[in-house]
Amino acid sequence: MTTPSLPAHAGSCTLVGAGPGDPELLTLKAVKAIQAATVLLVDDLVSDAIVALARPGARVVHVGKRGGCKSTPQAFIEKLMLTAVQEGETVVRLKGGDPFIFGRGGEEVEHLRAAGVPVQVVNGITAGLAGMTQLGAPLTHREHAHGVVFITGHNKPGNQGTDWRQLAATARDARLTLVIYMGVTGCAHIQEELLTGLPAHTPAVVIQHVSLPQQRHAVTTLGQLQSTITREGLASPSVIVIGDVVRGIQAVAHGEDAAAPVAGTRSRAV
Repeated sequence: MTTPSLPAHAGSCTLVGAGPGDPELLTLKAVKAIQAATVLLVDDLVSDAIVALARPGARVVHVGKRGGCKSTPQAFIEKLMLTAVQEGETVVRLKGGDPFIFGRGGEEVEHLRAAGVPVQVVNGITAGLAGMTQLGAPLTHREHAHGVVFITGHNKPGNQGTDWRQLAATARDARLTLVIYMGVTGCAHIQEELLTGLPAHTPAVVIQHVSLPQQRHAVTTLGQLQSTITREGLASPSVIVIGDVVRGIQAVAHGEDAAAPVAGTRSRAV
């Protein structure tokens, strides 16, 4: 199959990870790309402070995609990217978090490369990592977690979805931290399935608006996860972290030993 050729005056395209929202968490490479762009296609979760880094005169197009809200079709976003490159623009596709972690960056790269467009990707800090770091706790720990799984709680329509029971058993046996994105809406089902393999007292935390001034969180247990979300009024965008590493948040907050067992449900929003 012959790769299409671009016009001689064609521009360029870079997928840039904007991180969880705090502009100080951007990489230097991300800032340089944003400032060089003539066209920015911006995700809904990218903060205004980051968009403000764009050069004067740059065209900013908001192409929001959020669960439960009116979204810009993916095919339309990809068409905008390709058209702008063909018109000679320096295009930045500005994506929340990291382009290659639940950002559909892989699909966009494939589409552009199929059209003969070379693409660069600049990584960003993903919310699951940033959220726990903001709270002073790790995702892995020699005593508590030998690895971490990033997984989505929202599946493609028609997709069978995650086998949460199998994942629970694997997390238990391999001592893994679970970081669930887009899991608030389906939390009741996820909790029920995970409880088949993980004990109800497994520590958990829900972190909303990671790294932003309005960030808040609630520490709880797997057995009380859904009731905590309801009681605290937590909603998207949030990440859910489940595993023994969550003990570290309680240790920071209360000056306790992080290796001590969790005593019942302890929920706190800040």
